[in-house]
Amino acid sequence: MDLENETMVQEFVLAGLSQTSSGQAGLFVLFFFFYVLTWMGNVLIMVTVASEARLHSSPMYFLLGNLSFLDLCYSSVTTPKLLVDFLAEKKLISYGECIVQLFFLHVIGAAEMFLLTVMAYDRYVAICRPLHYTTIMNRGICCVLVIASWLGGFVHSTVQTILTVRLPFCGPNQVDNFFCDVPPVIKLACTDTFVIELLMVSNSGLISTSCFVVLISSYAAILVKIRSKKGRSKALSTCGSHLMVVTLFFGPCIFIYARPFSTFSVDKLVSVSYNVITPMLNPLIYTLRNKEVKAAMRKLLYQKQKNEE
Repeated sequence: MDLENETMVQEFVLAGLSQTSSGQAGLFVLFFFFYVLTWMGNVLIMVTVASEARLHSSPMYFLLGNLSFLDLCYSSVTTPKLLVDFLAEKKLISYGECIVQLFFLHVIGAAEMFLLTVMAYDRYVAICRPLHYTTIMNRGICCVLVIASWLGGFVHSTVQTILTVRLPFCGPNQVDNFFCDVPPVIKLACTDTFVIELLMVSNSGLISTSCFVVLISSYAAILVKIRSKKGRSKALSTCGSHLMVVTLFFGPCIFIYARPFSTFSVDKLVSVSYNVITPMLNPLIYTLRNKEVKAAMRKLLYQKQKNEE
């Protein structure tokens, strides 16, 4: 195909989640409520961890604060545009904005995968090597691991973005989702993308699957090492919140990215779950199942009320 005579696509049309005006109005209210809860929950965790010295000095809560920041950023990559599109007649996004959205989606998404893996390692050290915990997971090491998570996400996303921008787009221009992501976007390229799809699946799929295997292996090692039933019960209680977050985040990501880029009817619903729902649920999961966080939040609220008086 002679691509030099083809017209470059200047903007994409997003399929969205609903085509009826009444459906879009209802979804706007619902997703706006979700987004507000996401901001409130994650900001509350970050403020609580930062203001409570005991939590701020703990590696586990330091990592939790960073996870909340990532959740907030991840949701903000797609949700504001989704809310605007609910009120717009045409759901348009320029080519440049689409690539930027795709880039930051994968930077933050991969960084969160790596950070969740780091959090699993933190729990492994805390339970299996408690006497060496403060030495192994000191503040310097935690900062290095957080920075490494961001760098890993940046490298991953750069590869994905470069492979995408090198493709020619000459029409059609309708993205079969409510945001720009690699699978639906490269399907619009007017060239054979088989090799590119294999490279991207091996990249994204390998990261998500390998991180998930490491996470499950670390918790299996914890349960094997702890012999007593009481000890295993305590370990599961301690790690339960993290396991729930891992399942909610990695399950949909593996479903979307660790398979060939074929389209399924549930893809949009799965995308909603890990782009909108999971960042909102993470603060609730960690708050409701963690006595220390709840105690610190009550203390913070009491201090605020006292200052107002």
